Amino acid sequence: MSYHLKRLTAPVSWHIAKKEEKFVTKTSPGPHSGAAMPVAVWLRDKMGLAGNMKEVKRILNQRQVILNGKPVTDPKLGLGIFDIISIPKIGKHYRVLTDKKGRMVTIEIDAEAAKTRLCKIRNKSIVRGGKVQLNLLYGANLLADNTYHPKDSIVVTLEGENRFAIVDHFPFAIGNMAMVIGGKHSGKVGRISEIRVAAGSIPNRVILQDKDGETFETVEQYVFMIGRETPAIAEWGIEG
Repeated sequence: MSYHLKRLTAPVSWHIAKKEEKFVTKTSPGPHSGAAMPVAVWLRDKMGLAGNMKEVKRILNQRQVILNGKPVTDPKLGLGIFDIISIPKIGKHYRVLTDKKGRMVTIEIDAEAAKTRLCKIRNKSIVRGGKVQLNLLYGANLLADNTYHPKDSIVVTLEGENRFAIVDHFPFAIGNMAMVIGGKHSGKVGRISEIRVAAGSIPNRVILQDKDGETFETVEQYVFMIGRETPAIAEWGIEG
């Protein structure tokens, strides 16, 4: 199995230089898909905080990079949308998003905003004792009550004894605000105006309206709820 990836075939979403070197770090299995950007690529190619892999490993071994509340030591661990990255040594905090060209972008946020993370509910199940378990999009699971549903988004804490406590909830419903995280409308924010349920295996379609009143359509799997009456722009660093 190859441990590296040719830069020319790296995912377009990484938006890295293709011809400076031949190879780039390959993403290891983790909470996101293989298209997720490795921490090493983020530190070296995107942020310029390391010059080479040796420096990346030194930074990680010193536990200087905190991902979603936990130190990262694997340079190949993938970063995905809405991940929270903190570097306490320099007092910087970031959120990973996607722009309107489908490229991963890093938005700097303040320390208070870095204490929580927005998560999409992929599924839910009943576990031992009749408790409801929420299965989140990036691989984590947590216990909650039955008021939450698949395709909703929740805001969870990342610090302290109550890590992963739910502090807010954005239902997947008409009238609420959503961000598109894939397809040709990637990065757009709008209010859901219609949900078209399709028969069989055809994906459901969602119609959204942006701040200028223009409507656009995407498949249900690309919809990520980010607010209710208004998008949480100030908190999440999202452009409408």
